[in-house]
Amino acid sequence: MIRVLAFLALLALVALGASWLADRPGEVAVIWQGYRIETSVAVLLAAVLALAFLLVCLWSLLRLVLRLPSVMSFASRARRRNRGYVAVSRGMVAVGAGDPLAARRHASDAERWLGREPLTMLLKAQAAQISGDRTGAEATFTDMLDDAETRVLGLRGLFVEARRKGDAVAARAYVTKAVELAPGVAWASEAMLEFQSAERDWRGALAKLEQRVALRSIDKATAKRQRAVLLTADALDRADKEPEAALAAAQTAVKLAPDLVPASALAGRLLAAGGKLRKAAKVLEANWKIEPHPDIAAAYLDLRHGDSTHDRLARAETLARLKPRHPEATLAVAEAAIAAHEYARAKQALAPLLAERPTVRACLLMADIEEAEHGVSAALRQWLGKAARAPRDATWMADGVSSDHWEPVSPVSGRLDAFQWVAPAEQLAHGRIHNDADAVIADGDERTVFLPSAPDEEPDSKAAPPASSPETAAPGPAPSASPQPADPPPAAVPAPVATASVPSEPLAKPAGPRDAAQSPAPSPGERNGEAFHAVTPDAKATDTQMSDARASDASASDTKPAGARLSGGKAEAPAKRAAGPVVFPVARPPDDPGTEDISRDDPQAGERHPFMSRL
Repeated sequence: MIRVLAFLALLALVALGASWLADRPGEVAVIWQGYRIETSVAVLLAAVLALAFLLVCLWSLLRLVLRLPSVMSFASRARRRNRGYVAVSRGMVAVGAGDPLAARRHASDAERWLGREPLTMLLKAQAAQISGDRTGAEATFTDMLDDAETRVLGLRGLFVEARRKGDAVAARAYVTKAVELAPGVAWASEAMLEFQSAERDWRGALAKLEQRVALRSIDKATAKRQRAVLLTADALDRADKEPEAALAAAQTAVKLAPDLVPASALAGRLLAAGGKLRKAAKVLEANWKIEPHPDIAAAYLDLRHGDSTHDRLARAETLARLKPRHPEATLAVAEAAIAAHEYARAKQALAPLLAERPTVRACLLMADIEEAEHGVSAALRQWLGKAARAPRDATWMADGVSSDHWEPVSPVSGRLDAFQWVAPAEQLAHGRIHNDADAVIADGDERTVFLPSAPDEEPDSKAAPPASSPETAAPGPAPSASPQPADPPPAAVPAPVATASVPSEPLAKPAGPRDAAQSPAPSPGERNGEAFHAVTPDAKATDTQMSDARASDASASDTKPAGARLSGGKAEAPAKRAAGPVVFPVARPPDDPGTEDISRDDPQAGERHPFMSRL
């Protein structure tokens, strides 16, 4: 609109000038070299304008001719630059898609068209990374150090490659240089914090954390949690030599993170050691109300040294009243009751856990009770077998590694505040297999990822039913009643059969180092010929050979096979049964459960669980 108005205004000025000249006619005469030229003012003005326009056109043409080489060079550079950026764009897409061949091709094209520009070098490094060319990637990152614009990027790439190789010294050097060049870079400050934590330089780590907070490279909630973790770690290291300073650090950590179990447990123990029992109990009870934990229970029961086991049981009852239906409260009461020889009270406390799905600790506590009351018995072996298959209790876990004690730093990745109180998974979680296409510049290292293992083969539906387990045996109404499994039925010994020459190899692989226990009695399905099939090919072949040998020898022997029907003094062949492996039952006492419950679902239970040696 403004341009239209300006054009109209200019047109009006031209019309006004023409009108002014028309109202004032005149003549112009030029005498030069004996020539006289006369014309009007309007014609002279038009000639001057035409001459000016002609001069402008000639000057523009001359400039075009003079600048033609540079114009052609600029056009060529523009085409090359356009092709280079197209190659960079396609190369980035190839890197994201995980296509190493296309990424390297486009990186080469981009370097040819653009030269050593930052984007080109970054694409070249990433293409080398996803192709598995670590040497090429390191060389490209090293070249980036020569340019101030890409120096921090090169340090980050070299840091990642050094950490992949496990070169902690080089990684630390790269991080230190990056922090000097760019203190506000998040990855460098975080890596420096992890290095200081791994070296147990808690005060230096706290200073670095405060620097990150000042630079706003970390949110307030995360900074508060990490500050509490670092203070707790510092207090744990100084608890023996400087108990007062350790207590101050632990109390500060409790204020920052009331749910941090190690901080509360340490503060409670240090307060109790200083004679401040009420404050210690208050700190421990506050953390117990948030999330019950065995470390809190142990510190609470040990508040006053020299107390009797019944006093400790009374404290456990206090914790149970704070969290009446929590499993940790139940287990704490049961452990204290066993220590006080109050076995009826321990059984009563464990009854709710046994009614659902008891964990390893609950089963082992029941085994301790049975051993204390009855010594080595069938119920003891049943509870130990149940513990071998029970779900695991919660423990400190960090990056797939379990620990009996809390640690501030993960031993795998060096990550701060990595340990969490969780129950181990019963099977490996679904993960992904690492691929070189994922190995582009990142904050973390390449970590080993596992695939879920195949579930164990389920036993045949016609297998012999297991002996009654503690899970199905409900506790009696009286507290003294022990939830022992029902006694198995006595073994039925079949009629003798003729001996046959069979291979000396065993029928099946032994279940564990404690395989000397008696074999279970055959089920009714086994006595009818529907025996449980062995899971190994060798055992199947051995069973077939034994069946053929017994059939051939039995026909030539005077001994009548079991199950034969007599008709007129002659043995009548039994009805044809389903083919299956032959099982030779061994008689055992009715009160001996054997190893059925232990080895049926976990053939290597005796090898994996050290407490199975108690059988």
